[in-house]
Parts: sequence; structure tokens; C-alpha cells
Amino acid sequence: MSTAPGRVRVLLHLRAEAEQVPQVEEAYHLISKELDGTPGLLGNELLRDLTAPGGYAVLSAWDSLAAFRAWEEGAAHRGTTSPLRAFQDRGRPSPFALFEVAAAY
Repeated sequence: MSTAPGRVRVLLHLRAEAEQVPQVEEAYHLISKELDGTPGLLGNELLRDLTAPGGYAVLSAWDSLAAFRAWEEGAAHRGTTSPLRAFQDRGRPSPFALFEVAAAY
């Protein structure tokens, strides 16, 4: 067993109408290219919800909460992520969630 103490996952919930799906995917790729090389960002994935049409999530992996917070509080954060902002799932109490890795194999 291996653990990843301090690593963090961020889950951003998205919702799109059928005709908006290409926009969601294009925005994800654009943002991911801009974030390439961001200190502490280990990677991200665009996940399509198989049980709810139009449901998506972006799962990003960070080496620490401090690295995520430094990026989130930085000047570029809002501009870089703005292409997906219109698709945030506002039907949830919060469109995003933060998770600390408690154990990993």
C-alpha cells in the first residue's frame, strides 16, 4: 500500500445542454493547455456522467492543498477558468468540492 499524504483532488461539477457539449469539451481543452506547468498541478480529467445526460465533472489532482490554494488565489485563476464558469452546476449546494487523499494503492 502506498499513501499520498497531503495530495488533494478538486471536483468541479458541470451541467450542459446537448447543444453545449462541444463548448464544454473545447473549454476543458483550452483551460488544460493554459494550466500545463502550473506548480503543484499533477493533472486533470474531464469526466462524463453516464447516469445523467449533460452532466460532467473536472477532476484535478494537486500535490498539496497549499499548491491548489496558491493557484486559486492567484491573479490568473479567474481568467483561465472562465470558459467553463457558465457550465458550473448551480443546482448543487456548491459546484466544486475539495478532497484530501486519505489512502491510495
